[in-house]
Amino acid sequence: MSISRGRGLQANALGTFDTVVMAVAGSAPAYSIAATTAVLVGSVGLASPAALLYCAIPMLGIALAFSYLSRIDVNAGASYSWVGRTLHPFLGFVSGWALVISATIFMVAGSLPAGSMTLALFDEGLADNTALSTVVGAAWFVLMLLVVLGGARLTVRAQLVMSGVELAILALFAVLALFHTGNARSFEWSWLGFGHFDGMQGFASGALIAAFYYWGWDVTSNLSEETRNSRRTTGLAGLIGVGIVFLLFEVFTIAVNVILTSQQIEENDANVLAVLGEEVWPGWGGKLLIVAVMLSTIATLETTLIQVTRSLFAMGRDRTMPSALGKVHRRWNTPWVAIVVVGAVALLMFIASNALGSVGDILSDAISAIGLQIAVYYGLSGLAVVVAYRKMLLKSPSDFLLGGLWPLLGALFMFWIFVESLGELSTAAITIGVGGLAVGLVPMLWYWRRGSDYYRPARLDASRTVETDYLPEGATAGPSLVHEGLPTDF
Repeated sequence: MSISRGRGLQANALGTFDTVVMAVAGSAPAYSIAATTAVLVGSVGLASPAALLYCAIPMLGIALAFSYLSRIDVNAGASYSWVGRTLHPFLGFVSGWALVISATIFMVAGSLPAGSMTLALFDEGLADNTALSTVVGAAWFVLMLLVVLGGARLTVRAQLVMSGVELAILALFAVLALFHTGNARSFEWSWLGFGHFDGMQGFASGALIAAFYYWGWDVTSNLSEETRNSRRTTGLAGLIGVGIVFLLFEVFTIAVNVILTSQQIEENDANVLAVLGEEVWPGWGGKLLIVAVMLSTIATLETTLIQVTRSLFAMGRDRTMPSALGKVHRRWNTPWVAIVVVGAVALLMFIASNALGSVGDILSDAISAIGLQIAVYYGLSGLAVVVAYRKMLLKSPSDFLLGGLWPLLGALFMFWIFVESLGELSTAAITIGVGGLAVGLVPMLWYWRRGSDYYRPARLDASRTVETDYLPEGATAGPSLVHEGLPTDF
């Protein structure tokens, strides 16, 4: 499976710093705080910092799983390839499809705030206009589509500018919030405990939303075929990215709880961060944080486009989706067919989204639905690393903890919040989340019956492939070398 056919992606286009930037941008710190804090506070109240803390621990386990798996299988499909070669090809396809569907839903959920924030810079009254926000958001989406089409280097250059300004603004306001005196309430250490959760289902709902905060750092794995020394770089960048965004999320969520009242949070569910900025720095604060959110949203649209198009590229290359998706542009070395298809589908969804209600309503259901799909493919990846490294886990304490126990606990946590959250979510969120996964059964069974090689995989076994870490630098450019010499039975 995953043998390259024809022209491939651009090898060695990204370095270590580039991939760290992409990991942070993928989690979209400013956007996640602005769009999701009201949803999280509405679900768990003052326990919102605790939800982010207790989700970060298993999320690091999943990041470790991605790090270990990327050492033995370089593939733009990432979890799609890893899960298929360890657990079962059907589960691998579900894993890849979960990413594709969640990313596609995010095209709408992310573009609407991009449009809304842009309008808010000129007239705050226009920000709640769903139709106008959709038009402006779609324009930003098309621009990012063209950037991604232009290649990995152009993508990273744009990302450096957007994320650099975003993080600088967030760092400034983190300091200002620390010294702010007009607080609605005082910080309490109990906010980091379990006491404010409404039972286990309440904790699960909060953790599911928190998973959406962190989602996106794994874009580094989807860029592995375009990254220098990718067997080490992509996993390390993902771990660093999770650590950076965790600190930002905790600081700003605590600041929101301390500085803003419950009424302010509830009334500004589409952008709590702008209200926080106005409280901390009246006049300029709100505008600056609107700029940060706008840049963050546009930046994460770019990384999400990379994830979904690289995943579809890998599926097209494996003939588990139309083979045209595996075609690469001769000049830019990007999967141009996948990019065009994703763009067309997303634009149609933009039009449909206008019938769903306000920006806040759309975000609430979309975030919960995406959380369900994230839990599926992150959980399967956590199981995959344990299977791939099963013969090596007892060779050292670090391998057992970092390559086995921690990812396994992370996987079990993801599956647990998936199941527990089903009883708490709205019908719309469950329909979008679970229904989106179910749609994937159609192409899966169709291409399985047509005899795609993906469904007869070379089993991924770290004890037999770890020696490929010592291949020459150029050998990491594509997945075919990684698979040579492995058994073909499953």
